[in-house]
Amino acid sequence: MQSKNKFYLLLISLVSAMGGLLFGYDWVVIGGAKPFYEVYFGISGMPAMQGWVMSSAIVGCLLGVMVSGSLSDRYGRKPLMLFAAVVFTGSAVGTGAVNNLSLFIFYRILGGVGIGIASNLSPMYIAEVSPARVRGRFVSINQLTIVIGILAAQVVNWLIAQPVASTEDILASWNGQMGWRWMFWAEGVLSVLFFFMLFFIPESPRWLATRTNYERAESILSRIGGIEYAKKEVTEIKMTVQKDRQKEQNVDFRMLFEGRLPKILLIGIVIAAFQQWCGINVIFNYAQEIFAAAGYGVSDILFNIVITGVTNVVFTFVGMYAVDRLGRRALLLFGAAGLTCIYAILGTCYYFQVTGIAVLCLVVAAIACYAMSLAPVVWVVISEIFPNRIRGMAMAVATFSLWTACFVLTYTFPLLNKGLGAYGTFWLYGIICVLGFIFIKMMLPETKGKSLEEIEKELLRDKR
Repeated sequence: MQSKNKFYLLLISLVSAMGGLLFGYDWVVIGGAKPFYEVYFGISGMPAMQGWVMSSAIVGCLLGVMVSGSLSDRYGRKPLMLFAAVVFTGSAVGTGAVNNLSLFIFYRILGGVGIGIASNLSPMYIAEVSPARVRGRFVSINQLTIVIGILAAQVVNWLIAQPVASTEDILASWNGQMGWRWMFWAEGVLSVLFFFMLFFIPESPRWLATRTNYERAESILSRIGGIEYAKKEVTEIKMTVQKDRQKEQNVDFRMLFEGRLPKILLIGIVIAAFQQWCGINVIFNYAQEIFAAAGYGVSDILFNIVITGVTNVVFTFVGMYAVDRLGRRALLLFGAAGLTCIYAILGTCYYFQVTGIAVLCLVVAAIACYAMSLAPVVWVVISEIFPNRIRGMAMAVATFSLWTACFVLTYTFPLLNKGLGAYGTFWLYGIICVLGFIFIKMMLPETKGKSLEEIEKELLRDKR
């Protein structure tokens, strides 16, 4: 691939991955605003309501995923990403402007719709434009922008929040009245930029090919990998599309349950849910409780959150480097095994009331392990294992599974933390990681270095 082709591929991947940047920012900004809006809306000390407010965005995620799957297969990837940018902007402005808890939750749900669409379409789009030998690395760009968005939210929260002497002073402080609002409003700048930059990228060439627009698909692929590459890819896509058309004229949800597709769908559903149930995201959403239980005061918690965000970004680069070298399966197994061990030790620390730097180091180690394995690689796998013609619909099902698991994780953490304690909760996540390791070992094939059409042929091939 020539340098100009690489630059073009990088450019369109980065623009698409801005959906991931907004996903990461919107997802985590609420964690920094949490100590202030809870006092403002009077829900401090109400675990069930706290869990609902934190997890309400996930309801929107599920709606966004349901919309994006079938509509992106019908109308294309790009129009839905434009819609997501508009939704992110409306959510950012609205969440920061309201004075009513019900409206606050409404705008969080609206932001979740944007997250659901972006989380489904951004990695799918990059997978569909990337050559096989670099696809893992380029799809991982989406995960990189997610963690950059997370870090951006953490830094913005840290910079906006002014020192507060005690929790009793929050309501009367600038933080309690206006600071938390600016944390949400800052997202609007990014979402507007995303909207305008989307006009400079093409539609997915593989989606165009499924609509028999082969000439335009070949033109786009030529800019990505050269003329010979484009002709070869279009020929392979034509073969799979024609084969599908012989079986079924219209894309239908029932197609997901034909032949070997249920097994492939099961793999996507389980590893997507496992990425959430491994427990890492509670560290970002409930960092205040986790670090408070480790003995840290309010003044240190936001800084510790920034440390975890930096770790997340650094080790995402490690995952991007390794995914096309070591393979998807090896990294997922490493992540599951590593988190199992870390959670066992972390739970023991909480059980024996070990506090301070030891717990911070274990939390950082868990984030590092996750960032280089489960975080980027799951998105890579679910963006490449499904057939071209139903990829949008099938990936939507897997992403729906991911956000359903995320809702359960986020909603239940305050209840688990109260009922089992921090030690019991992390031991439970460790058991889930053991089960995830077993499933990946038994069920997941390696997809490294194969074109999407080659993966499709291998996974759909009948074994006699």
